[in-house]
Amino acid sequence: MPMAVPMPMAIAVAVAVAGLSACGASHSNLSFRYVHSTKTDELIPLVDRRAAGPVQGALMTGAAYHLAADRGQVVVLNYFASWCGPCAVETPQFDAIYRARHGGGVTFVGVDAKDSPRSKAADWLNQKGVSFPVIYDPSAETALELGGVPIMTLPATVLIDKHGRVAAVYQSALLPADLNPVLDQLADEA
Repeated sequence: MPMAVPMPMAIAVAVAVAGLSACGASHSNLSFRYVHSTKTDELIPLVDRRAAGPVQGALMTGAAYHLAADRGQVVVLNYFASWCGPCAVETPQFDAIYRARHGGGVTFVGVDAKDSPRSKAADWLNQKGVSFPVIYDPSAETALELGGVPIMTLPATVLIDKHGRVAAVYQSALLPADLNPVLDQLADEA
């Protein structure tokens, strides 16, 4: 036989459960949590975008980088490593896009992930002539800070809109013809 719960107690339990649900719902609406990759030519719809986590790290130059400092710009976070074959093609192409767009509201930040030692990564960047800033992140912690993005393959690219929200997560190599149209879309957003 079911136990009867006094009415005031039942109301208190219902209010507490509703309050916990509301807290969980509002938290999930505030920050990005990786669910799946974005198709190459698509962006996450504006209404579904969530704030990127507090990505930060030490640049190869020794300076500190904080994603929040790039608010107001479209940010291309590109994960790569010196041993990655597709990265050897994509990274110099991304550098050419960076050089063309830098100062026009779009910036690039490389994330040298899963690479060791640091000197090998620095030599590779110099050899490729990479001019955009690069975070040295051998354990890919920035991807976790960003919102639990699994970096299972390299290269991987995450686009951040002008308001600091994750606009796309691409888990494959991109060509300039793939990247430029979505950067144009993001640059045109208010």
